[in-house]
Amino acid sequence: MELAPSGFEQVDGHDFVEFALYGAPGELPDLPQGAALVAGTAVQVSTSHVGDDWADRWREFHKPVQVGRLYVRPPWSEPLDDSIDIVIDPAQAFGTGSHPTTRLSLELLLEVTPAGPLVDLGCGSGVLAIAAAKLGFGPITALDNDSAAIEATLDNARANGVTLERVERHDLRTEAAPVAPVMTANLMRPLLLRVADLLPDGAETLIASGLLEGEEEEVAAAFASLRERRRIRLQGWSALLLTRP
Repeated sequence: MELAPSGFEQVDGHDFVEFALYGAPGELPDLPQGAALVAGTAVQVSTSHVGDDWADRWREFHKPVQVGRLYVRPPWSEPLDDSIDIVIDPAQAFGTGSHPTTRLSLELLLEVTPAGPLVDLGCGSGVLAIAAAKLGFGPITALDNDSAAIEATLDNARANGVTLERVERHDLRTEAAPVAPVMTANLMRPLLLRVADLLPDGAETLIASGLLEGEEEEVAAAFASLRERRRIRLQGWSALLLTRP
């Protein structure tokens, strides 16, 4: 993020991670072609000119995602027959649901009976909250500390024709989250542990995602009133389904 504060693309390969940084001449760090060190890490650097049609070609990076009967797509892709259609605009930099942590969360959400209230912690672009609304949960609360995420969630909810009862800024590091029978939390490990510290008792089902493999036991143990029912993994990431005993 220090090298490319305006953003970058990350591609996870079998034995590599590739980052694509974009910027006008002079905006990006002056790294040599070939081998280089970035923060003490050996990397391979290559540069290329981005054509004038970049505004159209960037769309190729954002592909629709099928998770069970849920179909998450950018606006320029066509809906899929016999699927629950979820349209997410990636232009606001919160993604379209293709990240493994979101896909894992959606997979576990499909295993929960869609009835009653749901709270989505760290809503981002609103993928999980909108999916929950279309599955039949409600009322739905979507929270994020980033004002841009709140705006993106509201815009995407309108585009999907769903009502989210509360979409609000909320600092999960300092304020206890509101409790609902079903909760989703696609957050990184440190924030999940903080949520566990502050969360009042009352949740019956929690989907916790954003975990790297190896972090599952600590996070599951932090939510002491819940028990792990299922653990799924994808591309080095994990998600947990926790429920009351």
